[in-house]
Amino acid sequence: MSNESIIETEGLTKVFTVKKTPVPAVTDLSFTAVRGELVAFLGPNGAGKSTSLRMLTTLIPPTSGTARVVGHDIHADAAGVRARIGYVGQLTSGSFSQRVRDELLSQGAFYGMSRRDSIRRADELIESLDLGSFSTRTVQQLSGGQKRRLDIALGLMHAPPLIFLDEPSTGLDPQSRANLWEHILDLRTQHGTTVFLTTHYLEEADRYAERVMVMDRGRIIADDDAASLKATLAGDVLTFGFASEADAASARAVVARVSSVDVALDGDAVSLAAPDGDQLLPVIVRELDSAGILVRRATGVPPTLDDVFLALTGRTLREAGEGSTDASDGDASDTDADAASGAAADKTGVLS
Repeated sequence: MSNESIIETEGLTKVFTVKKTPVPAVTDLSFTAVRGELVAFLGPNGAGKSTSLRMLTTLIPPTSGTARVVGHDIHADAAGVRARIGYVGQLTSGSFSQRVRDELLSQGAFYGMSRRDSIRRADELIESLDLGSFSTRTVQQLSGGQKRRLDIALGLMHAPPLIFLDEPSTGLDPQSRANLWEHILDLRTQHGTTVFLTTHYLEEADRYAERVMVMDRGRIIADDDAASLKATLAGDVLTFGFASEADAASARAVVARVSSVDVALDGDAVSLAAPDGDQLLPVIVRELDSAGILVRRATGVPPTLDDVFLALTGRTLREAGEGSTDASDGDASDTDADAASGAAADKTGVLS
C-alpha cells in the first residue's frame, strides 16, 4: 500500500429538501483514503453512507464542501472522476435481456475501449471472477450471487484504480457471500484495486477491512482499523460464576479493585467489560483464588464492532435500524429525498 491519496474530502455536505424542509443527510465529511486500502463504511440505515458514495462518484452534487477522487475534482471534472472509478450500486446493474459477455463488451464500448481491448478485458474478468459457466446466459437467468459478480465485473471493465461497492453482499446466502468476498479480495492482489465499500454485515468489516469508518446521523464518529476501535472503545466481556450469591458479592469488590472498571453483580455471577480482557482474566482468577473465593466458571467474549457503536452512541447498530444478521435485509435509502435522487444511479449500477 502506498501513501498516495486516492480520495480526499473536505467538509463534504449534502442537504435534501423534503416537503420544503431541509433534511441533512451528510455533514462535514472530511477524510483521506490512500491507494490500495480496503475501507469499510459502517452505519445504520439512514446514516448517510449511500449519499456519501453518490457524491464521491458524482452521481449527486454536494450542497457544500470539496472532494478529489483519483486526483480529479468532483465539481470541476466529474467526467475525469467517472473515467477512473468503478461503482456498483445496490441493485443489479446488467440489462436483464443481455447475455453476460455481451453486457461486458457493451460496458467496454461505453468507456471508449476498442473492440479488441474490450474482448481481452472481458475474457480476463470472466476468468478471474468465475463467470465462464454462465457467460452466455442472460442476466435475468442468473442467481443473486452470479449477478453481484457480474456487477463487479462491469465496474472493473475499464480497469479503474478505485471501485466503490454499495452493500455488495446484501441479499446473498452465506456461501455466495463468502465467494463474493474471495473475489473482492482478489481485486487487490490481482489488479491492485482500491476498494471502498459500505456494508451492514459487521463481521465482514471486522474480518476483511483494514480500515473502518463509522457514520451516524450523517457524520463520521470513528475512523481506525477494527482491532484498534475495539481495543479503544469497547472491551472483552468477562463473566465469573461462583457457588453462591454471597461469594459473588465478595468477589465483586476484588474484581473491581483488580480491573479498575465498573463490575456488574447478577445473582451468583459478576461481569465487566475491559480492554485486553484476555490478559486480565487469568489475573482476576488468581486474585480471587488468593482471596479464598472459588471461581466455578470464567468466560471471555471478544468485543464486536456493534460494541464499538454502542460505546459511541449508546445504542447498537441493530437498535439503530441495522439488520446485520438477516441476509434478506437490504440497506434502506438514507432519506426519502436520497431515494429519489439515487434511484437512477442504482439502476445503472456502474458509471458510463
